[in-house]
Amino acid sequence: MRNRWGILAVLFAVRATIAFQFQSVAAVAPLLSSELGVSLADIGVLIGLYFAPGVALALPGGAIGQRFGDKTTVLGALLLMLVGSVAMAFAASWNIQIAGRLVAGTGGVILSVQLTKMLTDWFAGKEIATAMAIFVNSWPAGIAVSLLTLPLIGTSAGVSGVHLAVAALVAVGIALLALFYRPPADAPAASTATARLDRTATLAVIAAGLIWGLFNIGFAMIFSFGPSMLVERGWSIASAGSTISIVLWLAVVSVPFGGFLADRTKRPQTILVAACLVDAALMILLPRTGAVVSIVIALGLVSGQPAGPIMSLPAQVLQPATRAIGMGLFFAVYYGSMMLGPVVGGALAKWTGSAAAAFDFGAAMVLVCPVLLLAFNRIAAGETAARATAST
Repeated sequence: MRNRWGILAVLFAVRATIAFQFQSVAAVAPLLSSELGVSLADIGVLIGLYFAPGVALALPGGAIGQRFGDKTTVLGALLLMLVGSVAMAFAASWNIQIAGRLVAGTGGVILSVQLTKMLTDWFAGKEIATAMAIFVNSWPAGIAVSLLTLPLIGTSAGVSGVHLAVAALVAVGIALLALFYRPPADAPAASTATARLDRTATLAVIAAGLIWGLFNIGFAMIFSFGPSMLVERGWSIASAGSTISIVLWLAVVSVPFGGFLADRTKRPQTILVAACLVDAALMILLPRTGAVVSIVIALGLVSGQPAGPIMSLPAQVLQPATRAIGMGLFFAVYYGSMMLGPVVGGALAKWTGSAAAAFDFGAAMVLVCPVLLLAFNRIAAGETAARATAST
């Protein structure tokens, strides 16, 4: 296939398998608790472990693809995801569940980094902003599909059936990529040049990574513990999952809308702060109101809007020569945050005896983002001043 929009469709579908697999634990958390006798704290650990390999692999992820080639690396990553799901499907112990989750997460991390690079190769200088907005939406779309389908599979075929369904979807991703992906004819040559981030840029990128990580922790609390929270209130697991999936379906619209609004108003940070404040308020309200569907719809309309403004922050302090290492650091901080967030949320839910505590924790994380944005702006101002001084 040589049409870049067709390639985008393939990469979108393959990336959606990561989200589908990530959500496979939270989507059937009540079933997992009953079948394996584990607590919400244990489930929080299992959810967070998916991102644990990212802490170590985000930085060298690009080098792995450069060494073995894009397509080979992605197919290898998908194979790791497949092996992880199959291991979890037939796991007889909690330790094997953990091992399978780590193997799957390793594949997911490598796949995420590499797919982003492959999309850039196809769209550099050609509607890349639009392509990236569509590409990012594969995450909420994959999670939404999992919330709609996996609880139904779990209630009829058990937790093993859920993991086998994930494995089947990953296999479809392998087939799609193997059959339809081709590198662009004008793919840029790999660069062997290295560059180092100065102290100011490093601190700014860490602040930006924390903003992205903490915001996503808040977002993850919705779909990770939302089904369990509604089941506690008497909902069936299927209806709870489908209701929470509304957030993800609407996020598919609100992510590009937030980017459009930020560009149109030329005030991306205002959009970021306002959306964080409203998002946190809605997360606090959801476990405490009977108007569940209305709040879920509002969360979906708001929660995706900060994505574009947040993702644009690193570009303010990174030069072309430092973008690769800078974005590697950005994603390492993000993965570290996302590894710990569900663990803390699950522990709080267990301690209080209710999944509602995870929502309060998520709201608190989102409220930290505007504070970190102030720190980022101060650091970025210092970086800009340093560049101006160096150029005179």
